[in-house]
Amino acid sequence: MQIPISKTILQKNDILEVTKCLESGWLVQGTKVKELENKWSKFTKAKYSLSVTSCTTAMYLCLKAIGFKKGDEAIVPAFTWISTANVVEQLGGKVIFCDIDLKTFNLDVSEIEKKITKKTKFILPVHLFGLSADMDPIIRIAKDKDIKVVEDAACGFGSFYKNDHVGTFGDVGCFSLHPRKSITTGEGGMITTNDEELAKKIMILRDHGAVMTDLQRHLGPKPFILSDHIECGYNARMTDIQGALGCSQMLRAKDILEERKRIAEDYIKFLDKLEWLDTPFQHKDYIHSFQSFPCLYKPNKIDIDSILDVNKSRNRWMEQLNDIGISTRPATHAVHTLSYYSKKYNLEPKDFFYSWVASLCSISFPLFNGLKKTEINYVIKNICEHKL
Repeated sequence: MQIPISKTILQKNDILEVTKCLESGWLVQGTKVKELENKWSKFTKAKYSLSVTSCTTAMYLCLKAIGFKKGDEAIVPAFTWISTANVVEQLGGKVIFCDIDLKTFNLDVSEIEKKITKKTKFILPVHLFGLSADMDPIIRIAKDKDIKVVEDAACGFGSFYKNDHVGTFGDVGCFSLHPRKSITTGEGGMITTNDEELAKKIMILRDHGAVMTDLQRHLGPKPFILSDHIECGYNARMTDIQGALGCSQMLRAKDILEERKRIAEDYIKFLDKLEWLDTPFQHKDYIHSFQSFPCLYKPNKIDIDSILDVNKSRNRWMEQLNDIGISTRPATHAVHTLSYYSKKYNLEPKDFFYSWVASLCSISFPLFNGLKKTEINYVIKNICEHKL
């Protein structure tokens, strides 16, 4: 048996809708992209949804549109995918890393105010692996300090915090449509906001700074007149091919999320009994969308003296699981330990200890739509039989 960490399973309707788009002759950003944006807004209850080429692009455009300037500081969790920090660097800003709560893998809100300076302009909370960050204190701090909030909701489709969908708390939310996410367009991203003026600015920036899209021009009274360009923008447009695939998947969004929840519940039912493995955090105020299933491996107490030994033990176990056909991964990386950031900011792994622990001692197990019951049971059996 070979079980991948993730797998994209397309249904007949997905292929049919993409084929229809190809046959239509209109492949660039058009009606299917707009339809996807409308479906996204209906699901998340955001006033505006704007499609782009990736979540990384989404964050970059949002920071730019809100007014991020060279030298500005942004607070970023040290445990996240690298793009959360990279967009700040690309705009000439300074990344201010903040440690995480090891229980949730998300930003430790008790550490935020310690990181704020006169140059702090943004907080980028991440809803990691489908679990919302603790947004109430983040928004309270941001309002009190006049700081903008850009939610990295790359993993957050279907995730709720106190009955509201992630990506609707801050100034903007940024989602990923990568194949490892619940809804995919191959590559792609989505921006959500309730700010009309900000939405208009992002729309212009994603389309070379044009005041009119190609579709608007072609359907207008004078399609032969080119649009004016009022900003120095980018080409961050999603194609209608991607839009068609996304629209098809959104038709079964609730079913997709329910299936992922059932798989996670199967895991939790058995793995919660293991004292040496912490399963994903759950709480009545949160709805976890289970973009993945990250656990903390702790065969013994993890501290500064034992962390490297625990990491070696985890890696040996991951190799053993791989040998019997079960793919696993570290949950993600501690960005401050990666060469670019550790060298530029002169950082040591222990500087953000819990992020370092999460990087070296986490393990994610297979979770994807279409994962069979026999495969789930095979994974559970081999986890439970692990000898420390």
